[in-house]
Amino acid sequence: MDQRIKLRIEYLRANLKYLNDTELAEYNRLTGQHLTHQHQQQTQEPYQAQQTHQSNQGYQSSQAYQQAPRFEPQPSSDGVNQHHYKQHKQRPVKKPKNKKKRKKVSFWKKLRRFLLLILILMIAFFIYGYQRGKSHAPEGLKTEKFSGQKAPSGATNILILGTDQRDFQTTGDARSDSIMVMQIGAKDKKVKLVSFMRDTLVYQPGVSQYGADTKINVAYNIGEQDDHQGAEYMREVLKKNFDIDIQYYALVNFNSFATVIDSLFPMGVKIDAKFATIGGEKVKSVEVPDDLNWTPEHQDPIQRIKVGPQRMDGRTLLNYARFRKDDEGDFGRTKRQQQVMQAIMSGVKSPLTLFTGSSALGTIKGVTSTNVSDFFMLTHAPGLALNAAKGIESYTVPENGDWVEALDQYGGSGLQIDFDKYQAKLKNLLG
Repeated sequence: MDQRIKLRIEYLRANLKYLNDTELAEYNRLTGQHLTHQHQQQTQEPYQAQQTHQSNQGYQSSQAYQQAPRFEPQPSSDGVNQHHYKQHKQRPVKKPKNKKKRKKVSFWKKLRRFLLLILILMIAFFIYGYQRGKSHAPEGLKTEKFSGQKAPSGATNILILGTDQRDFQTTGDARSDSIMVMQIGAKDKKVKLVSFMRDTLVYQPGVSQYGADTKINVAYNIGEQDDHQGAEYMREVLKKNFDIDIQYYALVNFNSFATVIDSLFPMGVKIDAKFATIGGEKVKSVEVPDDLNWTPEHQDPIQRIKVGPQRMDGRTLLNYARFRKDDEGDFGRTKRQQQVMQAIMSGVKSPLTLFTGSSALGTIKGVTSTNVSDFFMLTHAPGLALNAAKGIESYTVPENGDWVEALDQYGGSGLQIDFDKYQAKLKNLLG
């Protein structure tokens, strides 16, 4: 039976006592009964008794209801039919559904969600740029075996090596021009940098014959000749002589250093070039070896660098950091290397610079030999830049003039130092 018919029958039955002639006729037609107004008071059947009869008559009643013309009663003079007609046409008022009230989101929650979305997008952009720079980087140095250990203080020490290897040379031909240990993640949030002068005489396991009789910069060369373990052997030498635990290493040669600088600083590194006296006289400019352009066919190329503030590209910065022909010699070179590191860290002190330079960081990772993971670099680079912006605490081993000139086991000139003294100083500095 049509649902509309069923609902109509139920409505008419519920109001059987009050039906007018037209409604009573409609009820009889739909149910197949023949009730009159005399029966209305006696014929209030229960719904269950009618159900069987309705199901038998349903199909015919449905057809009759659909085919029969609608009866539109004419209003009588007394207005009775008009009253019932209006009552019949009036639809029952539907009660509005109770809608659950939505909780209003506060302004601060909306702001937090917006900032979280921006942060996620920035991280995604940073990672994309990093991976893109890494994949497009020129072929770099291979990662070496490195058995690093975390410092007891919980801080992270990173061995930074700069070698004098050129493109036409192998790593076995190179020695380390710059030897640094950078500490990050210390409790005091300071970035610390310890530089070791290359001519410092140290004890090298398996090599030294008379105690501390070998220059420290030779350690990388010796390790490279032993199945490319230059960084690892340097770590062992520093641990043996200065009791420093080093977890990671990063190594660059001439070309990779210049690529790093030019990728991270397309406009150059801002630096105040300084030189000591030469032959006791002050200088306004200095001719320095142009190491990046040195080839067997074109030996000893020269570049002139002026004293004072300027911007240096990777080639110029390399030549500036390696120069040691002023009156401070190797100590002056070590100071310039620390100055260069300070300038680099100062240039990336803003997290925005890191995000816009994420591709450059990927390039750095691609051309550098290092055991630093992508995850470590991505998660620590912003914090490192922020902490370095407050200043890098630098220290040199040995301090200026705090050495005795001595010969190494090969008859070359070296620097003899007090190891007990410097072990205590480094323990106090690095923890």
